[in-house]
Amino acid sequence: MPYPVTSRALLAACGLLSSLFTAPVVLAGNEVNLYSARKEDLIKPLLDDFSRQTGITVNLVTGKEEALLQRLNSEGTNTPADLLLTSDAGRLVAAQKAGVLQAVKSTALDQVIPTSYRDPAGYWYGLSMRARPILYARDRVKPAELSTYEDLAAPQWKGRICLRSSDSVYNQSLVAGMIAHHGETQTEAWAKGLVANLARPPKGGDRDQIKAVAAGECDITLANTYYLGGMLASSDSAEQQAATQVAVFWPNAQSTGVHVNVSGAGVTAHARNRDQAVKLLEFLASDTAQRWYAEVNNEYPVNPAIPPSATLQAWGAFKADTLNVAKLGELNAAAVKLMDRAGWK
Repeated sequence: MPYPVTSRALLAACGLLSSLFTAPVVLAGNEVNLYSARKEDLIKPLLDDFSRQTGITVNLVTGKEEALLQRLNSEGTNTPADLLLTSDAGRLVAAQKAGVLQAVKSTALDQVIPTSYRDPAGYWYGLSMRARPILYARDRVKPAELSTYEDLAAPQWKGRICLRSSDSVYNQSLVAGMIAHHGETQTEAWAKGLVANLARPPKGGDRDQIKAVAAGECDITLANTYYLGGMLASSDSAEQQAATQVAVFWPNAQSTGVHVNVSGAGVTAHARNRDQAVKLLEFLASDTAQRWYAEVNNEYPVNPAIPPSATLQAWGAFKADTLNVAKLGELNAAAVKLMDRAGWK
């Protein structure tokens, strides 16, 4: 994830894993090669624990999602990669369409991952869930003024919204979800209204939008919850202060629900260590890993039996969109073109 892990979070996570450190090691002499778009410090402790339990060595390669997908394409049948891990359903679908993933069936995965968070044919599985609600200035916006994503195009929000650019895959997935629910014509009209309400041209990441709301440059924004959680836990006092000045509003409670996305993984098409890759995938969906995502990364577990962290619970429960996140990838190209037509820079 794109924010630093605090020592407090790491200590909490280590406590989650400590009970497993003494598990017997199975000396299998096996290995699995993982291409990961997640930063090393946010995945390595889990991989190390997997190796301790199974005796399977994990060789980790990290990089940007686009670069990893290009690498898989160029390597073809010679790729050493057995498993691809990304941070957005759109990227997973892109990898599937590119032919670099293979379908796998796993009872263990099917039992803990809801159908809306995995590919219907088993090409990839969601491992953690993130929500993209409305964040608002506590001192300038009343929750009663907010209702839905659709309402953000209303005249009352003229000059009051900050957003990331259309290059953000998170915004692309949000628009793709809108297309799935409302069709392109209605979604394009909404996007034009949203752009007309911007307080400034789109720029920066999710954290920058939160800081802009705190600074009074705008009153509301859209951001993934783990960015806010990361800022609240940050060692940077300015980030902490900015985060305390915004609050979370869960939109569309009476209709489609809050837009959600997943980080996830799929076994590569030419995996030489397929069985080991499936074992690692199953481990990343285990209770231990799900708690790690919640406590360290401020993400929601995809397994509904695992509770969110205290930080996430403090924001209250919400109704999540039940749309299969595979749709977000399938409609990505249409979403990008629509955003361009709407003037979303």
